[in-house]
Order: sequence, then structure tokens, then C-alpha cells
Amino acid sequence: MSGRGTDPIANVEALGETDLLRLLRQSDPRAYHVLVRRHNRRLYRVARAVLGDDREAEDVVQETYLRALTHLARFRGRSGLSTWLTRIAINEARDRLRRRSVHAEPAVFDDEKHVADDVEIVPFSSGARTIDPERALAQREILRLLERAIDDLPEPFRVVFVMRIVEEMSVDETAGILGVPDTTVRTRLHRARARLRQVINAEVGTAMMHVFPFADMRCEQTTTVILQRLGRGSPLAE
Repeated sequence: MSGRGTDPIANVEALGETDLLRLLRQSDPRAYHVLVRRHNRRLYRVARAVLGDDREAEDVVQETYLRALTHLARFRGRSGLSTWLTRIAINEARDRLRRRSVHAEPAVFDDEKHVADDVEIVPFSSGARTIDPERALAQREILRLLERAIDDLPEPFRVVFVMRIVEEMSVDETAGILGVPDTTVRTRLHRARARLRQVINAEVGTAMMHVFPFADMRCEQTTTVILQRLGRGSPLAE
């Protein structure tokens, strides 16, 4: 990585965690940029999962970086840097949530001892196939429906769902960050999925009669073509 007349660490973006930490401890501004770019999305999502508010989640992300960089000497590497940052974000978000709802009655969640985690979420295809405007609009509507349904989940379920499904964190990492047993993570994810299915089934069920629309311009064009193909001499054209 070194050479005469060249920056020995010119490609900071490609640095592993150990080297990145070394630059962070040296207060290298390039390392700050890399740190933020690598972890912004996860920290924002988990903070928002706790708080349910975009602006507060952004504040939590900023506070997380400030706390982490101020106390970087405390990071011993027993877990990954992303896990450490996520734990800071979760704690900060929950502190804000407690301050916000200090007079609210806490919800009680009866986590079962074990629930099978065998339900899969099927993502939209990411292929290069061209999507027509109507289909693109439908997918955006489905995305908004999912976001609203996730926002309506109780906070413990919402956080686990975002960490496990949206951010694809492992059961072990999720449990470690939240300070709960693995079985609790599985239970909350199972219940989150069950609630989401109920909401989505209810919402989508009312729209089923409108699937595969064949109206307006498409219907008119088809009618025109049929009449043209019938042409003169057809019994229907007389």
C-alpha cells in the first residue's frame, strides 16, 4: 500500500476495520467520511424503528457518531464496529423514547419461549426488466403500505423486524445489541410478521377486484382494433 511519492493509504474507502480504526484514532477526516458512509443507513433505520420519527432518528445518528468518536478509546473490538455503533444508537434512541413517554403506561409483551422462525419475505425482483409506469406506481404504493404497517408495529417488534429483515442482521447480533435471548428475537420477529400479514391482507384484500386493470385507453384501443378487424361485410358491421 505504500510507495515513493504516494499516499500510503490513498484508498481509504477500501480499508478494513482495523486500519480504519487506526485512522479514526488519528482524527483523520477521511476516515470520518468513510465511517459515516458505511453505517448511516443502518443507524438511521434502527433509530427510526425505535422512535418512529424521521427527524429524531437523524438526530440520533448524529449523536451516535459524536459519542462514538468522543469515546473511541472505549472500543475494545470485542464486537464489530457496526455492532458497537448500533448499540449506541439503540441506547440513545431508547433514552429519547423514555423521556418522550415518561408518563405513558409501558406495554407488556409476553414473549414465548420458542417460536419457529421459518417465514420468508420475498423481495421484489431487482432485474433489469423494464417496469411500466402503472406497475412502478403500484410498487411505490405497496412500499408505502409496508412502511406504514411497520411503523404501526409495537416498538419491540418493529425494532427486531428492521434489524433482522430490513438490515439483515443475524439473530445473535440482534440479540446481543438488544440484550435479550435469541429466542426472544425469534418470537418478536415471528409476531411482527404475523401482524404485518394481517394488516397487508386487510389492505390488499379490498383492492383485489381492481387487479389486472383493462379499462380506459387500453379498453378503448382494443375495442377499436376489434371493430377494424371485423370490417365491412361482417354481420356485426351491418
